[in-house]
Amino acid sequence: MQTIFISGYRPHELGIFNDKHPGIPIIKKAIENELRILFDEGLEWVVISGQQGVETWAAEVIIELKDEYPNLKYSIITPFLEQEKNWNEQKQQKYHYIVSKADFVTSVTKRPYEAPWQFIEKDKFIIQNTDGILLVYDEDNEGSPKYVKKLAQKYEDQHNYRIIEINAYDLQSIAEDMQREDW
Repeated sequence: MQTIFISGYRPHELGIFNDKHPGIPIIKKAIENELRILFDEGLEWVVISGQQGVETWAAEVIIELKDEYPNLKYSIITPFLEQEKNWNEQKQQKYHYIVSKADFVTSVTKRPYEAPWQFIEKDKFIIQNTDGILLVYDEDNEGSPKYVKKLAQKYEDQHNYRIIEINAYDLQSIAEDMQREDW
């Protein structure tokens, strides 16, 4: 697998309302662990859409891993132009930082927000142009990732497409490992 789409929950769907939340390092560690495995399997590109939450945290992990894996690249493919326009200043600053570090940035619709269809088109486009998806999602905690998972499953039925999930059990296991390391 050479190209992977990373997506998952928005912060509020996980009850995360600031960057100091103890769950963020756990999610980032889970993403890092999967990326290391995928890099050993030939991963070259990670694609995100720049949404807050899992996608932003994934970009931060990739930026950190670039020292160790200089060939790892990431792109941000947004659903529409200026997606960050209505975000608060702190979120905009973080977004502009990850955009500045990206190897490629574009927008699927090449125009500002019009309607929810732009999110669906973005997901379809990214799925059709990647080899798989790494999704932070748990069936017991439905949220926005369920929609991209359905699209990925539909695509997987007719194509060689890989779906990798990080669920609540995986995160709990990583939290326990991190706790043991702190001891």
